[in-house]
Amino acid sequence: MKIAAIGLGDIAVKAHLPVLTQLENVEWVFCTRNPERLQRLTKKYHVTEAYTDYADLVKADIDAVMIHSATVSHPVLAAFFLNLGLPVFVDKPLADNYEQCERLYDLAERKQTPLFMGFNRRYIPLYKTHLPGLAGVHALPETQPSSEPLLSLRWEKHRHDLPGETRSFIFDDFIHPLDSINLNASIAPEELYITTQSAQNVGRNLLGRLDVQWQQGETLFHASMNRQHGATMETVTANYRNASYRFDSFAEGSRWLKNKEERIKLADWTPMLAAKGFHAMAEHWLDVVRAGKQSLSLTQRNVHSHLLAEHVVRQLSKE
Repeated sequence: MKIAAIGLGDIAVKAHLPVLTQLENVEWVFCTRNPERLQRLTKKYHVTEAYTDYADLVKADIDAVMIHSATVSHPVLAAFFLNLGLPVFVDKPLADNYEQCERLYDLAERKQTPLFMGFNRRYIPLYKTHLPGLAGVHALPETQPSSEPLLSLRWEKHRHDLPGETRSFIFDDFIHPLDSINLNASIAPEELYITTQSAQNVGRNLLGRLDVQWQQGETLFHASMNRQHGATMETVTANYRNASYRFDSFAEGSRWLKNKEERIKLADWTPMLAAKGFHAMAEHWLDVVRAGKQSLSLTQRNVHSHLLAEHVVRQLSKE
């Protein structure tokens, strides 16, 4: 299998390339507009084919592409390769607005080609093991470690001293906790309860904190991002009937059962990027490329998370 990686910026270098280049039976082609970076990374990872113009990848006889470039470039790049009939992976978000997201998925459907989104938090192994509700509150009991229904899920992703413009705040960052609680991809946007705090920064009125909540059946969902927090951190809490979990990292946390606390964690030798879900996500992506399709439920969740993000942006623009 021959795959092109496009846009070799910080996230690609830190999180993707160390994982991707270890995969078996994959030949990589690198593409970035920065010649110096291209030379350095091709040498480091022993990649023999590289380009500075994505359009030149038509010469490379590739089977799929992975797009790690800036958000603003995602729609143009994704559309180019979907029109060639190639499976496309895009780091979240697909676009900074819902309309472009919808158009790209319409194109992927017409071309019968998978459009895969890079939401690594869907693949955190510790959470998948201990939080059966992440499979969806309506998952069949036999697919879960426990048949107890999920009663609440709260996902907090905070940053220190980083208030931002509303659309980029929501689509480039807040979409992570928003998507992480969007298990069933079925809540109507009008059902969201939205609260915010603004931040004054050099005379500009920026978004400092955003909380989005909803309820489906008996299950409560809450996504929170405070970018005026005392420290950059991420916390996940989940509650089942008489059982509670809290994770302050991707590697360990606490479970409370029968009034007792138990510490739970990944095996000590688990690589950091595996703990953050990048290994499992890469393997899933390769399965999608081999199959030439992805599940409808995955596509629906990708589209719906962008729909919710757009709704939040528009609601805040009315204030």
